Amino acid sequence: MSASGGGKAILAAFLANMGIALAKFIAWFLSGSASMLAEAIHSVADSGNQLLLMLGGRQAKKKADREHPFGYGRERYVYAFVVSIILFSVGGLFSIYEGIEKLTHPHELENAWIPIAVLVVAIVLESFSLRTAVKESNHVRAKGQSWVSFVRHAKAPELPVVLLEDIAALAGLVFALFGVGMTVITHNPVFDAIGTLMIGTLLILVAITLGIETKSLLVGEGATDTDHDRIVDAISDGPEVEKIIHIKTLYLGPDELLVAAKLGFASDAPLMHVASDIDRVEARVRAAVPAARIIYFEPDIYRPGDDSTPPTSEFVIKSTD
Repeated sequence: MSASGGGKAILAAFLANMGIALAKFIAWFLSGSASMLAEAIHSVADSGNQLLLMLGGRQAKKKADREHPFGYGRERYVYAFVVSIILFSVGGLFSIYEGIEKLTHPHELENAWIPIAVLVVAIVLESFSLRTAVKESNHVRAKGQSWVSFVRHAKAPELPVVLLEDIAALAGLVFALFGVGMTVITHNPVFDAIGTLMIGTLLILVAITLGIETKSLLVGEGATDTDHDRIVDAISDGPEVEKIIHIKTLYLGPDELLVAAKLGFASDAPLMHVASDIDRVEARVRAAVPAARIIYFEPDIYRPGDDSTPPTSEFVIKSTD
């Protein structure tokens, strides 16, 4: 796993979910609570999610080859997308099915104290898992950045996925506790069915949210505004480049940024000087943004007063005079 700290959070979530899933299945078997079955499936889905995220991290470490010259960094995005769409959706649809089944064929709960005890313990364990995910996320979350912004703009998918998983898990446990608790108090099994439907709806909403965010990474995202400005400043800080004609960036993986730019050099600059100037500019860019591991600079002749516009498909940035 990357240095983002995602590996520790994923492992903590996996271990917690495996233990919780087993306890929930036992509680469902002894009580017949649909909410407990939905929560057990939720925990199994979460455990599968963590396994896929760890597998994606392992696959992403494969070395670049002729078929994939830029490496396999995006494997992490693919597995995160599978997690968000398939597992959460399946878990959500199953929970809704169970809720409808319980509404149409209600039955009393048996040994209701067992699911209540399991849910309380699960809430405590999930709280520790969420605490770990928050702690690890704080290592990479920008100072002053909101949690919503972190989830939306994080380039490493593991931590946002685990964060949303843990939040959804805690909310689902509260829904299940509501359903079981109200069923015990009122002796009306409809509340257990309502809790199950709430859990299913929650899982589907999380699936949609994660799917939208991960899709953006799969399509291809450029550098953040902050990193983009740092790259431009690093290029412009020295005397080598007369003008930035255009620049494009693309994340090949969570920890690997591609930077491509056409740079204007003085028309009378010797080729050997241009080559050494490009090396110095590359060094400044890598120092400013360590994730910029792959850099392609195309030199061009710049003549003062020549501000002709490049093709519209190119992202133009003019250096300040």
